[in-house]
Amino acid sequence: MARVLVVGAGLTGAAGAALLRGAPRGQVSVWDKARGAGGRMSTTRADRGSADLGAQFVTCEPELAGPRLSFYEELVTHGILKPLTAPVEGMVVREGSRNYVAPQGISSVVKYYLEQSGADVSYEQHVTRISLRDGRWEVSRKAGPPEQFDVVILTMPVPQILQLQGDIVNKSPEVGPSVVVHTTVTFGSEHLDSEPAEVQQIILSHLQRIVPSLPKPSSIKCQRWRYSQVTRAVANCPGQMILHTQPLLICGGDGFTRSNFDGCIESAMSLAEAVKPHLQQFQSQAAKLPLDLL
Repeated sequence: MARVLVVGAGLTGAAGAALLRGAPRGQVSVWDKARGAGGRMSTTRADRGSADLGAQFVTCEPELAGPRLSFYEELVTHGILKPLTAPVEGMVVREGSRNYVAPQGISSVVKYYLEQSGADVSYEQHVTRISLRDGRWEVSRKAGPPEQFDVVILTMPVPQILQLQGDIVNKSPEVGPSVVVHTTVTFGSEHLDSEPAEVQQIILSHLQRIVPSLPKPSSIKCQRWRYSQVTRAVANCPGQMILHTQPLLICGGDGFTRSNFDGCIESAMSLAEAVKPHLQQFQSQAAKLPLDLL
């Protein structure tokens, strides 16, 4: 049985793991350094409410989605996504496109795919090194001993790979609305290494001037995205890049497509199609072994 490790429990990693379910001779594990699933589709929760960080809705353009259209339809059928009906000031809507929100938080999309994958999912697993040992990949982490895998799939932002080598849904009267404030890319770049408390105060001061009647929040979370939107995808690598063939080390994510739901799904499909032939090789090799060695 081939051991497959997916590094990153964001949308690409989760969907890729789900697409590998049932693949021959494959046992899939998913590791993420965060405390929960989602990546840039994460949902933060407090005692009196929740808010989506990063993506708040997904957009489907049927003419461009092609084979990925079924992913949107499946999520809507299972109640993971629902149409965005509230007006959004300043939003440019292309003809024929549809916007969706997640009633249980945007991270529920990622959690759905992780559940569908049947993979062994572990959080707070910060991968620090990947090295070859006896024909397999040995993956080291900050917490816990190294483990060996036959296939490693990296779905983090490209700079991290290089280092290794809307709608208010909950209607409960006890839960108030959440306000998510996004800064500009320029502001984020200028304050990337500043103290979070200092940046939080700057944002709150601006917010107070814009919406002076805003009530005092019951809780605040200042989220810093070191890697956010992809401005230029890796060239000539549609969806994924193979870094090593035997054993397989492959990377993917929106850095190889584009920063939206469709781009992550496209990368997940490309990753799965590239990995499956390698798993079939394990099946063929196992079939040639004597029964007492299986």
